[in-house]
Amino acid sequence: MEMLQITWFVLWAVLWAVYFMLDGFVLGLGFTSRFIAKNDTEKRILINSVGPVWDGNEVWLITAGGATFAAFPTTYALMFSYLYTALLLLLFSLIVRGVSFEFRGKIDSSTWKQSWDNAITVSSFLPALLFGVAFGNIFKGLPMDASGYHGGLISLLNPYGILTGLLFVFLFAVHGALYSTVKTTGDLSDRAFALARMLWIPLLLIAVVFLGYTAYATKLYDNYMKAPVLFIIPVVAVLALVAVQAFMFYKKPLKAFTASCITIVFVVLTGVAGLFPNLIPSSLDPAYSLTIFNSSSSQYTLRIMTVVAFIFVPTVIAYKIWVYRIFRAPVTEKDVLDNHEAY
Repeated sequence: MEMLQITWFVLWAVLWAVYFMLDGFVLGLGFTSRFIAKNDTEKRILINSVGPVWDGNEVWLITAGGATFAAFPTTYALMFSYLYTALLLLLFSLIVRGVSFEFRGKIDSSTWKQSWDNAITVSSFLPALLFGVAFGNIFKGLPMDASGYHGGLISLLNPYGILTGLLFVFLFAVHGALYSTVKTTGDLSDRAFALARMLWIPLLLIAVVFLGYTAYATKLYDNYMKAPVLFIIPVVAVLALVAVQAFMFYKKPLKAFTASCITIVFVVLTGVAGLFPNLIPSSLDPAYSLTIFNSSSSQYTLRIMTVVAFIFVPTVIAYKIWVYRIFRAPVTEKDVLDNHEAY
């Protein structure tokens, strides 16, 4: 039973890490596009660069949420109860983003398009911030005891939660700008690359403060002290972040984007490795923390889920690789002007 719970904790962590890696560049592109694109055609190029993949990336969010619901139902129920307002804002933002991508090009009106451009910016920025704030508070621990949750939306906006939110925002901003660099050409690509290089500096500063403040605000480092081999995870994250800048210096945007992917995955895994075996720790009393042991489904359920996961997760991975390979070429001005079905 314990092995199944650990297996699903690892899978849960990987699903979230992959989701942030994939949807991170879509969110980042969404709220950095107004600083990169100078006209409507360039905005269409940027949107079409994520057009074939953005909705498929949401599969990983649904799978991560579904894994939480099926493997750790108590955690799922209490998380959506305690963080209801924040998660509702997150859900609405993701809905608006999808609608904005689809509706922006339906009417040839500058006012119409500008309104949806603003919606794309806000509905891309908010999820990045809210995901960071949510995970920051989970890393920190929620005020839970026998009588329930003693907090609200405002209490989530504590210094550590906001810091983690800013970390996610800048991670995704650099990630999205690098994706825009790789998937576009000419001056548009050059502006995206310049923005990525500029944003990397505040990202580094925020990451340094985050690593230091984590030792003060959370107990994530306890697991690392008990098992020093775990330090490999944050070390890889730091090295990958440095590699992003190194590759940008040598003007290798595709390698910089790959390093950014690795950075995001290992930043998420750094936090989750520090949580184990907790899913949502209590900041009031560890006895009331939600762990993989006191909030998991039955052994029978976990066994069936494991079989299903080993069948379908590789299938989804293979499909995503195929999609990204098919649409690997940069999007050009000719592509969007010649294609009336483009966004």
